[in-house]
Amino acid sequence: MAMYESDSLDENDAYTTTYTLLGYASKEPTDDSISQLGGLPNWPSRPPSASLASCRICRELMTMLLQLHADLPEHFPEHERRLYIFTCRKKTCRRKEGSIRVLRSVRISETPRAPSKSKSPATKIQQNMGDSLFGNRTGGQVNGNPFSSPAATHNDNPFSSNRPRPPTPTSQIPLIKVTDDLPATFAQKARISSPTVPAKPEVPFETWPTDFPSPYPKYNLDADYETLDIPEKPTGSSQAMYFDETNGSSSTAVSGKEDPDAFENTMDKTFQRFADRLAQNPLQVLRYEFGGSPLLYSKSDVVGKRLGPYQSSSQSSNTKVSSSGRNGGSGIPPCANCGSARVFETQLTPQAICELEVDEMGLEGMDWGTVIVGVCGEDCEATSVEVGQVGYVEEWVGVQWEEATMPRK
Repeated sequence: MAMYESDSLDENDAYTTTYTLLGYASKEPTDDSISQLGGLPNWPSRPPSASLASCRICRELMTMLLQLHADLPEHFPEHERRLYIFTCRKKTCRRKEGSIRVLRSVRISETPRAPSKSKSPATKIQQNMGDSLFGNRTGGQVNGNPFSSPAATHNDNPFSSNRPRPPTPTSQIPLIKVTDDLPATFAQKARISSPTVPAKPEVPFETWPTDFPSPYPKYNLDADYETLDIPEKPTGSSQAMYFDETNGSSSTAVSGKEDPDAFENTMDKTFQRFADRLAQNPLQVLRYEFGGSPLLYSKSDVVGKRLGPYQSSSQSSNTKVSSSGRNGGSGIPPCANCGSARVFETQLTPQAICELEVDEMGLEGMDWGTVIVGVCGEDCEATSVEVGQVGYVEEWVGVQWEEATMPRK
């Protein structure tokens, strides 16, 4: 696995932590009373128009996959934010654009809230992620919300990057350099020039029907920073093993000399990187890093070709995805509401399917590899919304589907 960016590293440890926060499904209560996987949506006040949560193919109401408390007081101190991901459960709509949609709710307070102050963690994250999430924590409490800072309340966003970072690495192991002033304010990073777009007409309000679709089971969300094993230093030449199906024998070839492309041609390197990364924390249902970089499931599909050129070769957690085109890709499209650049915020992983479909016996369930969400970098509000009122804006979603030949887990 390629090198990755690190926030916390001790030369005596065999793991490192990244800036990416991982969400885990839990039936036990957590400090975050808003975020949830599955269940019915809990709107901040009035609901959006039902048309925004309807499938673009069959026009029927969709089922909620995720509701995320997404306040970012260090970037938007006066904004109250939530993210909602919906999916259509009809087989005839599957794998079609518009069968999964994302909404961002935002309410701008009349009186800006002061950003919450964060404190440095007193202890390091344990090597065993399972123990740190579901068992005793060093210096912590059982069942405590790992997203929360010591000064946080249940109304603070546990996913906020204002939460204390792990300490800066001090060892000599060669990792990508992390600057002391990272991250800069999001306004500085996301203020990318883009053409002016005409104002979109206000979406006519459509009343919600009384027969809401049957929801997926509801889970609370608990989470912590991602921990990864430190890759071993290469010793000598890189070798690959090849298997000869004609006679059942195997041979070893030196990479870059005899057949440099043989191994790459037999394996999707992007998918393997995706699988290897998730395997280190297999219970994660979502990955969160506002303004960060998504972990791609594939680079050969529509979404992969769009975002692939913006991925660093190291897959570091702080690589930013821009909406400005370069290297043959178009990136995340700009905000359709205000024209500002969009940035990555969160993505769902296949473990979310396992949790949501735990009681379903059939084999005709969801078949995506990941659901990537890109949001407006300026956190714009819906048109014709008064100050202090909640509005809803549809955001960009990139769905990477399972390969047709890949068996369901």
